[in-house]
Amino acid sequence: MVTEKRIPLILIADDDPDDQLLIREAFEERCKNCQLCFVSNGVELMTLLKGESAQELPERCPVPDLILLDLNMPLKDGRQALTEIRSDPELSQLPTVILTTSKNDEDVNFCQSRGANDCIVKPNSYSELLAIVESLKTYWENNNREPTPESDNND
Repeated sequence: MVTEKRIPLILIADDDPDDQLLIREAFEERCKNCQLCFVSNGVELMTLLKGESAQELPERCPVPDLILLDLNMPLKDGRQALTEIRSDPELSQLPTVILTTSKNDEDVNFCQSRGANDCIVKPNSYSELLAIVESLKTYWENNNREPTPESDNND
């Protein structure tokens, strides 16, 4: 029996408008049904995740299924935001993937030690970005299917 798939909501924290545009285009090409929500810094990210109202937010968006987090942002960087996410019992289990320009081993080690699900260096080409989006989509599809009636009865 075919199972229904949930549409993933992806919250992207990145301050670079060009990167935001490329990410949006890549998702539109490889994951048309993905819902995207963008914030430009760690303060906006945490305000949104904690459900606090703030007029500067670009849009309201519910709790995401995945966070794509840049490390180098103004006001509160991705390192601070990751630490805050992982230390909050209500947010600590949110899948969080670091998507950054940093190739620094210290940054990778920091992200891994703070519980990031993955740390990906931003690609140099659009085709590589498409491959990243495709892999995120495939992972989502393989791990987040709604239960079928048969699987509900197999207790």
